Amino acid sequence: MGTVAVFGLAGLLCWLSFQVSQGNNIRTDDSLLQMSDLIRERARQNERLQAATADLRAQVEALAGHDSSTDPADRRRLAELTEETGLTELTGQGLTVTLTDAPPDATPLVPGVPDPSPNDLVIHQQDLQAVVNALWAGGAEGIQVMDQRLVSTSAVRCVGNTLILQGRLYSPPYTVTAVGDPAALHAALDTAPAVDNYRQYVRAYGLGWHVDDHAAVTLPGFDGGVTLRYAEPLPADDAPAAED
Repeated sequence: MGTVAVFGLAGLLCWLSFQVSQGNNIRTDDSLLQMSDLIRERARQNERLQAATADLRAQVEALAGHDSSTDPADRRRLAELTEETGLTELTGQGLTVTLTDAPPDATPLVPGVPDPSPNDLVIHQQDLQAVVNALWAGGAEGIQVMDQRLVSTSAVRCVGNTLILQGRLYSPPYTVTAVGDPAALHAALDTAPAVDNYRQYVRAYGLGWHVDDHAAVTLPGFDGGVTLRYAEPLPADDAPAAED
């Protein structure tokens, strides 16, 4: 009877396993990989590709510097545009804003404030974007988030409290560095409503907020790709026929 019971239980387990897997391998399926692992792997690939892009751009610039056929006025204009678009280093006065998550066991620091939820204790995309927008509005000549220079196509995006910027992955604390008149930049931060909203949570729950002034700071040039890719409508002859 015991042997029959063991075989019966083994058969039941095999049947349950088949129902769960539906014929698929449930031990090594790629779908079981953690999304965070996939993001980190893609970030490493992007770093390698961006390094290769930067090396190729340096070679192109070196070759362009030896081109004597280009008009000097055109070369000066090209240099001005390259600087304005953030492709070259920028040095000047400025400041750095540092934003940090609150401790996970944080409690209200002021009376009358409700207990925080987990979302109240972490940096969100809207917080980083508020700082960047305020600094631009304050006349920043250039901005760097973490170790990357922002350009016109840069997008500050967060997944949870993890920053994904130009294909790279970052965790807090986050730093935003701007070159510009420090007084004007401070004034812009102090008067931006979205920044003030974040600073209310700083006072209430202890999220990090620190601003450091710099007599001189250097922002790196953007080293990623600058070619825009966009969709275009198909020619009329290639467009799919409309269905009745």
